[in-house]
Amino acid sequence: MPTFDSALEVYIRATFAHEDEVLARIREQIPARGLPNIMLHPEEGQFLQFLVAVSGAQRAVEIGTLGGYSGVWIARGLPPDGRLITLEVSPEHAAVAQEHFALAELNTKVELRIGDAHELLPKVQEEGPVDFVFIDAEKSGYPAYLEWALSALRRGGVLAAHNAFGLGKVSDPAEQDKGTEIIRQFNRRVAEHPDLIPAIYPAGDGMAVAVRIG
Repeated sequence: MPTFDSALEVYIRATFAHEDEVLARIREQIPARGLPNIMLHPEEGQFLQFLVAVSGAQRAVEIGTLGGYSGVWIARGLPPDGRLITLEVSPEHAAVAQEHFALAELNTKVELRIGDAHELLPKVQEEGPVDFVFIDAEKSGYPAYLEWALSALRRGGVLAAHNAFGLGKVSDPAEQDKGTEIIRQFNRRVAEHPDLIPAIYPAGDGMAVAVRIG
């Protein structure tokens, strides 16, 4: 019988999600600066940092920067010589994120590229293999981002994708809107792909994760 509920979510956040003053300030500033308040929960960010560190990633790619909150978690999981390339379509969002990377003293570890991710990703792949990919951008683009990740990730590389629960709607057959169906298809593709070992992290709005083995 499932036991996870809002009380356990609070417990996990208080016990395991070690959000310091910098991260707390960034999380508060994102909506205060007029950006959408759609960032990760602290426990999801901690999980990202864990995934990056345990995978031994050197080169990480984030698709969808927003205000830089998730990027700080990812970059902190990288070794001192590691690098995060984060892609953001909005120059306004990117400017806020750049301030936050500076606040976290990560400017030398994070490279923020502005533009349409679909146009930027081929260049990223040309620059070398990728160890970690985090997808948290427009949901209509998830299928294409997944296919890119499958071609760019090295064997043993890790994929993570936010909003795998589709705002809690993926399990409800009555929900038939296009966005929810795209997430369902994305999840099935991750779960059934022969080159991936899939899993899902059920906190927040769910995070689909996978290790490339083929």
